[in-house]
Amino acid sequence: MTRRTVRIAMNGVTGRMGYRQHLVRSLIGLREQGGLDLGDGTTLWPEPVLVGRREHALRAMAERHGLDHWSTDLDAVLADPSVEIYFDAQVTSAREESVKRAIAAGKHIYCEKPSAGSLDGALELARLASAAGVKHGVVQDKLFLPGLLKLKRLIDGGFFGRILSVRGEFGYWVFEGDWQGAQRPSWNYRAQDGGGIVVDMFPHWEYVLHELFGRVRTVQALTATHVPQRWDEQGKPYDATADDAAYGIFELDGGVVAQINSSWSVRVHRDELVEFQVDGTHGSAVAGLRDCRVQHRSATPKPVWNPDLPATEPFRDQWQQVPDNADFDNGFKVQWELFLRHVVLDEPWRWDLMAGARGVQLAELGLRSSAQGRRFEVPELSL
Repeated sequence: MTRRTVRIAMNGVTGRMGYRQHLVRSLIGLREQGGLDLGDGTTLWPEPVLVGRREHALRAMAERHGLDHWSTDLDAVLADPSVEIYFDAQVTSAREESVKRAIAAGKHIYCEKPSAGSLDGALELARLASAAGVKHGVVQDKLFLPGLLKLKRLIDGGFFGRILSVRGEFGYWVFEGDWQGAQRPSWNYRAQDGGGIVVDMFPHWEYVLHELFGRVRTVQALTATHVPQRWDEQGKPYDATADDAAYGIFELDGGVVAQINSSWSVRVHRDELVEFQVDGTHGSAVAGLRDCRVQHRSATPKPVWNPDLPATEPFRDQWQQVPDNADFDNGFKVQWELFLRHVVLDEPWRWDLMAGARGVQLAELGLRSSAQGRRFEVPELSL
């Protein structure tokens, strides 16, 4: 077995998502399993080069995981010809410029979403990467969640008949930061720093809807800042200027209607932090992060509305669990494996910077819809 090393500049890994999901559970996970078997007698060995602004944090992280390379000088890392891939998990406001520099340096690009702070910026990145001839990808991790993989299996198997509608519920209570620490960084709640739940979550909803049900044709949204004051990491109060909740309605190809609520100001009364209910002529399903439950039309009860009597049917018990039928790995890691195979073996890949631009586009239109109280068509994008 031949081992081929691929060096990856990882910018923003001192943040929660960049560290936990991309470094530890993805690339460190690949190293712990002995590398990525390419199936041709070659094992691909990822060699992260940690990049960031905080020298002490990078050094401590490298020592913790037995990594040899880290730097606070992005330009020096990009100038190193042995570095093949640039990955970006920085705050959104810093991503666009760094990705441009990496493209100019001839690196393959993989980045978190949103890929840029505006649609114009996202399209420019896609054009630059295409012109430079580098491979590029945007993280679309929810496609690889066990619950949504089971849902995709149902769709491909024709379980639903004609799909009618999709209802999504996402969110949880993010503490304000005064009497209990917040679970998310304070910049998420400042519009001037690129925060907001629409910017964060609508790119997710775009690729979930697009990949599973069809292209998003129209969007109508209402946003809110339900909690107007929060406390930052130093315990200081600040005004929350970004939306912390969004209520969206999306029309998809084929007439499917999707309604998705997103909120950091809601307490959870469901089995998982995100759930999608899909209703079709032949059956329905409720899919979360890991589980998926179904009800076929042949097993659908026939309730009768009578508010004068208590419910006599255990509705939730009338649904059937979809079996795993497979071993599910971490979704971020699975997509990393596919991107690395795309870079090294030129295997097919469709989650590129244009796919990332569609997510940015939907977020922009969602915010515009809320501001103007209108429904907007979602034009198809092209380079």
